[in-house]
Amino acid sequence: MDLGDEGSSPWGDEPSRSKAPQNPPKTSQEENAETEPLSPPKSAASAALSASAAPRSPAARGPRRRQYGTQPTRLEAVEDPLGPLGAPTPPSGLEAPPAPPQKEPAAARSPRPTIAAPSAAASTSSIRGMMDSVNLDDDEEAPATGAPRVPPPVLPPTNNAPQRQTQPSVSVEQAAKPTFHITVGDPHKVGDLTSSHTEYSVMTKTTSKGYRNPEFSVSRRYRDFLWLYNQLHNNNPGVIIPPPPEKQAVGRFDADFVESRRAALERMLNKIAHHPILQHDSDLKLFLESEAFNVDIKNKERKDPGLGESKGMFGSMLSGGGGKFIEHDDWFHERKVYLDALENQLRALLKATDTVVTQRKGLAEACGDFSASLHSLAAVELSPSLSGPLDGLSDIQIRIRELYERQAQQDVLTMGIVIDEYIRLIGSVKTAFLQRQKAYHSWHAAESELQKQKATQDKLLRQGRSQQDRLNQLSANVNDAERRVHQTRLLFEDMGRLMRAELERFEKEKVEDFKSGVETFLESAVEAQKELIEIWETFLMQLDLEDGESFVPPAGVIASPTEAAKSIEERPESQGSGGADVAAVAEITREMEE
Repeated sequence: MDLGDEGSSPWGDEPSRSKAPQNPPKTSQEENAETEPLSPPKSAASAALSASAAPRSPAARGPRRRQYGTQPTRLEAVEDPLGPLGAPTPPSGLEAPPAPPQKEPAAARSPRPTIAAPSAAASTSSIRGMMDSVNLDDDEEAPATGAPRVPPPVLPPTNNAPQRQTQPSVSVEQAAKPTFHITVGDPHKVGDLTSSHTEYSVMTKTTSKGYRNPEFSVSRRYRDFLWLYNQLHNNNPGVIIPPPPEKQAVGRFDADFVESRRAALERMLNKIAHHPILQHDSDLKLFLESEAFNVDIKNKERKDPGLGESKGMFGSMLSGGGGKFIEHDDWFHERKVYLDALENQLRALLKATDTVVTQRKGLAEACGDFSASLHSLAAVELSPSLSGPLDGLSDIQIRIRELYERQAQQDVLTMGIVIDEYIRLIGSVKTAFLQRQKAYHSWHAAESELQKQKATQDKLLRQGRSQQDRLNQLSANVNDAERRVHQTRLLFEDMGRLMRAELERFEKEKVEDFKSGVETFLESAVEAQKELIEIWETFLMQLDLEDGESFVPPAGVIASPTEAAKSIEERPESQGSGGADVAAVAEITREMEE
């Protein structure tokens, strides 16, 4: 078919007569083509001869030139033995489909077909020869040509290779949970005789983003801690709040009492800050961070007049009356019985601990009296050989008195403070139980109010009077009473679930705290006994010296038995007539150590 005939196109278009677009945009390539000189157009026959004579490569074709004007289009078949992809075409007229790629064996691989066969064969043979000449295994002989090559052995990883440092996986909740470290220290007396009190420095280190600085310090007194405890109880009904130590009117400025109170306040704040609910309370933030604490409290009370009562919905719902409460849940009933028994046992244990502490203090006083009597006797003794040991024994009793006093203080700070803390914690648990009872009474009070509203509404409907306004008001009251019943019931159920989790947390922390307290108590007792034995052994060895030697009373840190024996052996007097006795003392000391 001749493509140049007019009307041969089924759409009746005329390509040669179509109008060019007016002022088409020119690209940079077209502008460069316009500036080049025009070359005479080649005919189709010469183009075909040049294409068949030259190799089919993009580099040998030369730059492509644009041709302008209308030229006749002729289609001719060009014989190309290599095909469009550079591979020989099949001899038949039909094109064969390409064969799928197959993996060749290592010994029967052949070089890839290329256009220039002689040069490709030469290069392939040279490459094969170079590969055969390389031995990948230094210890074994090279395999024969054409045999499959054995891969080199895999070497074990060396210790110098960099190892990836793995870190223990941490959950998102733990990574996002802020940390607190609170220290209560520097107790000092402030005020005159009528308004004297003790203030503490509260220093906080935290990673929480809710605070302005990661580290800050404020000054607080005991009633500020008590305010925080009451506020946390009001803000979080059902949560067991760690309590502060109890008040004490007599001896509140004694050193032992101030130290025990400081330690109890520090434990209280750290337990509150590590609680998952209490650590986000706004009153805790105000307590830890506020510089003008009293002013901020007054402003808070001015904004919220009912600050002393429970806040918001809790305050309105837990304000229900009392009445006798009968526990219907067996789990809570068993916990109440258990807590009552635990409180009685802890109070008995605290009383026994106080007795032990009192006895240690009494023993310390007795040692002091004993030391004074020995010192007085040594002062009136005329013989130096007797007055010296008596005076030394007096000094030993002074050291033993200090040891007993320190051990009594350690007993208070290890076992005593843990027992006292959990007695007060049981009081906080009972307060949470009381809040649950109030929620129960509020729920039933709301149900009684709902029944009254419904009875009034039914009575008005039975009368059949046309009091539409009153009926609408009663309907609104019934809806409000139903909503209040629903809210109080949900509050009571949520408080029950919260208290179950809190009591489980209470049991877990109780075991850990008592275990730590008992271990610290035993360690301090063992160290005190070791120190006491060392004092007596050293004093006894000094008494076993020669009669002609002057007695040196122990002062400062008393040497150990080994050092004392070594100093005795190194003395020049030991080489004299009494050397045998000194050697015997040293031998006895070695046997004691063994």
